[in-house]
Amino acid sequence: MKNQAASAEAQYKKMTETPVNKLIATLAVPTVISMLVTMIYNAADTFFVSKINVHASAATGILLSLMAIIQAFGFMYGHGAGSNTSRLLGARNIEKARVYSTTAFTLALLTALLIMIGGLIFIAPFMRLLGSTETILPYAEEYGRWILIAAPAMSCSCVMNNLIRYEGMAKLAMIGLATGAVLNMFLDPLFIFTFKMGIRGAGLSTAIAEYISMGILMSVFVRRKTQCRIMPKYLSLRPRVVWEIISVGAPSFARQGLSSLSTMVLNVHAAPFGDACIAAMSIVSKVMMFILSVSIGIGQGFQPVCAFNYGAKKYERVRSSIRFTWVFSTIVVSALSALVFIFSPQIVRWFRTDAEVVQIGTAALRYVCIAMCLMPTVTCANMTFQSVGLSGKALFISCAQNGLFFIPLIFVLSKLFGVVGIETAQPISFALSAVVAIPFLLSFYRSLKESKN
Repeated sequence: MKNQAASAEAQYKKMTETPVNKLIATLAVPTVISMLVTMIYNAADTFFVSKINVHASAATGILLSLMAIIQAFGFMYGHGAGSNTSRLLGARNIEKARVYSTTAFTLALLTALLIMIGGLIFIAPFMRLLGSTETILPYAEEYGRWILIAAPAMSCSCVMNNLIRYEGMAKLAMIGLATGAVLNMFLDPLFIFTFKMGIRGAGLSTAIAEYISMGILMSVFVRRKTQCRIMPKYLSLRPRVVWEIISVGAPSFARQGLSSLSTMVLNVHAAPFGDACIAAMSIVSKVMMFILSVSIGIGQGFQPVCAFNYGAKKYERVRSSIRFTWVFSTIVVSALSALVFIFSPQIVRWFRTDAEVVQIGTAALRYVCIAMCLMPTVTCANMTFQSVGLSGKALFISCAQNGLFFIPLIFVLSKLFGVVGIETAQPISFALSAVVAIPFLLSFYRSLKESKN
């Protein structure tokens, strides 16, 4: 008990006394690495599957939305519990923090099991709902079965990763996520080509890697490396506890869920222009997420610092963390976007060499890169409000990009401008959501200065 108390006190001092810029950078680096490794895996997965044929390549785009649905629940419970536990740990209320961690894990597991069972029973209509055409359907079903089987691991890993990260232990979270992603990259070619399993092999390798990643993350809690616990005695399904997890996590669910819905809508509107259009936009989505993952990774290094210090009532540190994150992530994302803009044709060709796929993909990727520098503003605002428990504002900003702007835009622009409308809908929604986020973030930033006095 003395060792645990000393460890808790050391962690408290680290989170409340280490210079903010250094602390965020220290927490962000492992998170960015783990996200980039995951993105590299996703790109490698698309690369290996694309060697089967264009229909299989398009199927990976279809299944992106299913994985987003599964992860949406995991992120909702994980961010909801993580924000609460971090603020509670900042207020030195460790026992109550453990109630939130255990309850969130249980909710994620039960939800994922329901998705898995329902999805496996209604696999064909589910794939069609996600935007699959008849030529893509056989590949989507094969791949989708294994993604559904991996659902409990995906969702629970999201929760554990966020709980560990919100405690300020980003390196431990990185090990679990990165190990699974690296393993998947080795298993993909082995199962797809060596064992001649085709797209079924890609799905199987994903399922195996997800459960191994889950086991590694669970071991962190079993070995009591964290202050939070996942133990039956801390489980509470009291409405207030469940509501506080869901309400604070709702912005993550909205962000991820609307991302999934927007992918479905994008696939449906791209379908009339052929499988090449779906494949091209799938490639663009993966590259776009590669850049966004850096912004999100920096933001996830910021979240525990913001939440912990807000709970400890150290408001000037919260202000400094917002300022650093906003500026630094904007500079980094702008530089990456410029590089991707220049080499867009080569990047698209790395996945597919079909002339039509390259043409559509290059144009869409360059449009996205122009607007990408605005996304750190949205990310910073969203994560700030979620970290301090202002779930209403966080939810609105989460809904703005895809719900308020992108989905209506894709309906209108695809009708008016065809493929060009599909290519430009996302970057326009980026710009509009940033315009909405700025006044919210600046207002909160100024209010913290007033709270200090």
